[in-house]
Amino acid sequence: MTLEQFFKENPKVAIGFSGGVDSSYLLSAALHYGADVHAYYVQAAFQPQFELADAKKLAALVGANMTVLDVDVFTNEQVLSNPPDRCYHCKLAVFGSLVKAAKADGYPLVIDGTNASDDASDRPGMKALEEMGVRSPLRECGLTKEDVRRLSKEAGLFTWDKPSYACLATRIPTGRTITADLLQRVEHAEEALFILGFSDFRVRVYHEAARLQFPEDQMSAALDQREKIMTALKPHFSIILLDLEGR
Repeated sequence: MTLEQFFKENPKVAIGFSGGVDSSYLLSAALHYGADVHAYYVQAAFQPQFELADAKKLAALVGANMTVLDVDVFTNEQVLSNPPDRCYHCKLAVFGSLVKAAKADGYPLVIDGTNASDDASDRPGMKALEEMGVRSPLRECGLTKEDVRRLSKEAGLFTWDKPSYACLATRIPTGRTITADLLQRVEHAEEALFILGFSDFRVRVYHEAARLQFPEDQMSAALDQREKIMTALKPHFSIILLDLEGR
């Protein structure tokens, strides 16, 4: 199946839109193939603010209608307790709200940007999507992350080379309770590193420390800017560690 065939068979869809590489291309492709598509961005504490800004920018670029849904993850104890299958419970909450809103707006099918490179065996969130009837056209059509980046570049989307960005909850070790304070500290620390010119990194919580993971090609720059990094992150974490294995 091709995306063109998918959207001919499903001409009216709602998309779980994050502003990332995959969902941005999927939204663009749906419009290109003539589908009646509505984008829904779920705003929750697990998403940094720059993601919403990118989503609004991309939606405006391709001329898509977008609705922002507010979901309070702090009311869900199954998510905050951070079990190994946290993503399953989180996806149920997030896409549950999205599916409800989409149906109320007259969109019977919800799709998401999961691609063929995503490993279903390592993603409990995919199980939740399947249970709710959410479909993943990129995956169904065999489009990998590399394919999506190439097609996005050809389509003129600024997201084509955007680094993958997992939700902030992934920075907190499984089993440790997720709090608003921890999420905010991580978000502020990562924002500080972005300002210093780094990309595609992670600030992971390790006990009371921040464990920094940089791509191999940025490791030397991180060491060279050690003092700047310490100064920028000290307001958020008293202990800062560099993971020499990187990302």
